[in-house]
Amino acid sequence: MNHRQKELLRLLLLNEDGTLQINDLAEKLDCAEKTVRNDLDRLEEFLQDYDSASMVRKPGIGISIIIDEYDRSEILRDMLSSELKTFEERLFEMAFQLLTSREGITLKYWADRYYVPKATIKKDLETIMNWLQYFELELVSKQRIGNIVQGTELKKRNALAHLSDLVQTENNAVLDLFLPYEISTVRRVLKDMQNKCSISFTDEAVESLLVHALVMIKRTRQKSPVFVKDTEIEDAIKRKEYQYATWFFIQLESAFRLKFPQVEQVYFTWHLISGKRMVEGSQQILQYNEETVAIVQALLEKMTQLTLFRFEDDPILTNGLTVHMHSVLNRIRYGFPITNPLLSKIKQMYPYMISMVILSLEEINHIFNLEIPEDEAAYIVLHFQASIERLETKRQVEKKKALIVCHMGIGMSHLLRAKIEQKYQEIEILDCIGKAEITHYLSQKQVDFIISTIALENIEVETIVISPLFSQEDKKKLNQFVEELQVKKKRQSQDAHVFSPLLREELTFFDVQKEHRYEVVEMLAMSLYEKGFVTREYIHSSVNRERKSSTAIGGGIAIPHGDPSLIQKPVLAVALLQEPLEWGDEFVSLVFMLSISKESQTELREIIGNIASLSETPLVVKKLMEAQDFKRFVRVLEESL
Repeated sequence: MNHRQKELLRLLLLNEDGTLQINDLAEKLDCAEKTVRNDLDRLEEFLQDYDSASMVRKPGIGISIIIDEYDRSEILRDMLSSELKTFEERLFEMAFQLLTSREGITLKYWADRYYVPKATIKKDLETIMNWLQYFELELVSKQRIGNIVQGTELKKRNALAHLSDLVQTENNAVLDLFLPYEISTVRRVLKDMQNKCSISFTDEAVESLLVHALVMIKRTRQKSPVFVKDTEIEDAIKRKEYQYATWFFIQLESAFRLKFPQVEQVYFTWHLISGKRMVEGSQQILQYNEETVAIVQALLEKMTQLTLFRFEDDPILTNGLTVHMHSVLNRIRYGFPITNPLLSKIKQMYPYMISMVILSLEEINHIFNLEIPEDEAAYIVLHFQASIERLETKRQVEKKKALIVCHMGIGMSHLLRAKIEQKYQEIEILDCIGKAEITHYLSQKQVDFIISTIALENIEVETIVISPLFSQEDKKKLNQFVEELQVKKKRQSQDAHVFSPLLREELTFFDVQKEHRYEVVEMLAMSLYEKGFVTREYIHSSVNRERKSSTAIGGGIAIPHGDPSLIQKPVLAVALLQEPLEWGDEFVSLVFMLSISKESQTELREIIGNIASLSETPLVVKKLMEAQDFKRFVRVLEESL
């Protein structure tokens, strides 16, 4: 429609009290009456797309439009906007129209609507087409018909719910497509449903349910239901969530005067099953899900084997991961993909943990015939990382085990013990013994250090000598001793994992030129194989690992790697790229291929930690990239760590 026709439509829609005469309309539009009549014909064609709309033209009485409030508001908001759109707004609206239109949409339509050349519209459509592929939808251009999206209704709805990902807006821009009263009504009913049914979703899940419900309402109005098999309906009816959905739909039908078919109730039941739950109140549902429990147990065992952290000893992890995996598995089952806005950040912050999780999931996927995507894996990483921090904190607050050796008898020994235990909550006194008992005692029990009132010889355990009266000077001495022990332990831990000895000149490549990151990974893996550090299968393993998830960790660095079981000797291979290469969502210049066996996980954590620290120091990375030979590269690396 042109500007005059839009203004004519606006006048008719806003005039709810009666009719408008042709001559009055011609005067307001500053055109001939014949032009108005022709424009009315065009408007009648336009209104055919709205079931509730019809134009009444009565000679001698006037013109009016009969239409319900929803369609009236939608037309006024979406079709009559005359202000210029930004690129993001235009892209967003075009994608929305394509996903909700039954008919093809031409380039001319959009060029006229947005006042841009057809060439610009073509570029927009290419962007939309690439984005639609993520949802397994195809954008087809048909001659004389226009552009139309082909795919199932379920996949179209998934794309509609994720429209915000297309333009990367901070807020959920999808909600802008719906009327305020629709949003507030559905949000209120969702809240009431949780209270009535004693079910608790995360805030993120509630927002997702809100969007999917709004999309469902719109598509029901457009008479575009999802397809659900009879067996799927039978399965859904058996679920408690179907009862919740039943109550939810009764409220919606009353609020919107809309009748939903049963398949929509099943569709929303799937979303309730797949939504992320709060941990509290979820046990009743999850305890009957044997598959979820089996997968979580297998994942915990695999992660424990790979990382040497005793994840199975963390009940908070087991509980939270079971609740989370319940949602993950159902999202996969019902075809509700998610995008993780934190993916890149998680890779940068926890490169070691995401590598271990993805490696573990490869085996889990094979055993249980699953395909858990990278976005889901990144959320799982957060569960394990939180567990490590809990385990580390627990380890830190564990009391230091000390033995008191006192030469002045039991009475003085117990007095000294009482003073130390009262002053130092972090020290556990295992026993008070005499000097003659030391050798036998240490052969039976392990202690962190000895507090002695006399000098001891030929004792391998760290020892501090203090007065049996435990004076103020002794307290200061013990404080310093404990602090030095902690520093020494940390230093020994760091010294045990040296970075540079794992580097080899023959495995360090300068000025590498490749067109794709897979070629770099294959080159490094091949060099490792040729030098006898890995088996031949490692080449395929490392490339396949890279295909599943980009190993870029930020700062222009990537850490590709393969299955640790295929490694024969620990080593690092390095590639310094001549030009930054696209590596997933980032550009990479420096590549470390990790070839560390599963028996050396402590060493691997240390190395990845060192590389991660490099990613946060761009000046060091710049110096490394400027190194012209192996010796200079190693020198810069050692000086920076």
